[in-house]
Amino acid sequence: MKCDLCGKTPQFGHNISHSKRHTKRSWVPNIHPVTLVIDGKPKRLNLCTRCLRSQHKLAKTG
Repeated sequence: MKCDLCGKTPQFGHNISHSKRHTKRSWVPNIHPVTLVIDGKPKRLNLCTRCLRSQHKLAKTG
Protein backbone atom coordinates (compact mmCIF):
# COMPACT_ATOMS: atom_id res chain seq x y z
CA MET A 1 0.00 0.00 0.00
CA LYS A 2 0.93 3.64 -0.35
CA CYS A 3 0.30 6.69 1.83
CA ASP A 4 -1.85 9.19 -0.09
CA LEU A 5 -0.27 12.16 1.69
CA CYS A 6 3.49 11.54 1.78
CA GLY A 7 3.76 8.73 -0.79
CA LYS A 8 5.45 6.29 1.59
CA THR A 9 5.66 2.80 0.04
CA PRO A 10 7.16 -0.54 1.12
CA GLN A 11 10.96 -0.69 1.29
CA PHE A 12 13.05 -3.75 0.53
CA GLY A 13 16.26 -5.09 1.96
CA HIS A 14 17.76 -8.11 3.69
CA ASN A 15 17.59 -9.87 7.01
CA ILE A 16 21.16 -10.58 8.03
CA SER A 17 21.71 -13.47 10.44
CA HIS A 18 24.59 -13.86 12.86
CA SER A 19 26.38 -15.95 10.22
CA LYS A 20 25.90 -13.05 7.74
CA ARG A 21 23.43 -14.94 5.56
CA HIS A 22 21.19 -12.53 3.62
CA THR A 23 17.49 -13.27 3.06
CA LYS A 24 15.11 -10.89 1.34
CA ARG A 25 12.52 -9.03 3.39
CA SER A 26 10.33 -5.94 3.19
CA TRP A 27 9.36 -3.16 5.56
CA VAL A 28 5.72 -2.16 5.04
CA PRO A 29 4.44 1.25 6.23
CA ASN A 30 1.65 1.26 8.82
CA ILE A 31 -1.25 2.36 6.57
CA HIS A 32 -4.78 3.03 7.84
CA PRO A 33 -7.92 3.99 5.91
CA VAL A 34 -9.12 7.33 7.31
CA THR A 35 -11.99 9.65 6.46
CA LEU A 36 -10.91 13.31 6.56
CA VAL A 37 -12.99 16.39 5.83
CA ILE A 38 -11.32 18.25 2.95
CA ASP A 39 -12.98 21.40 1.57
CA GLY A 40 -16.13 20.60 3.56
CA LYS A 41 -16.53 17.12 2.05
CA PRO A 42 -15.53 13.81 3.66
CA LYS A 43 -12.79 12.07 1.70
CA ARG A 44 -11.44 8.58 2.33
CA LEU A 45 -7.63 8.39 2.31
CA ASN A 46 -5.01 5.79 3.11
CA LEU A 47 -2.57 7.45 5.52
CA CYS A 48 0.52 6.20 7.31
CA THR A 49 0.46 6.66 11.07
CA ARG A 50 3.11 9.42 10.89
CA CYS A 51 0.86 11.53 8.61
CA LEU A 52 -2.19 10.67 10.72
CA ARG A 53 -0.37 11.86 13.86
CA SER A 54 0.75 15.06 12.11
CA GLN A 55 -2.81 15.79 10.94
CA HIS A 56 -4.12 15.19 14.45
CA LYS A 57 -1.54 17.58 15.94
CA LEU A 58 -2.33 20.25 13.31
CA ALA A 59 -6.05 19.98 14.08
CA LYS A 60 -5.41 20.42 17.81
CA THR A 61 -3.25 23.55 17.46
CA GLY A 62 -4.66 25.31 14.45
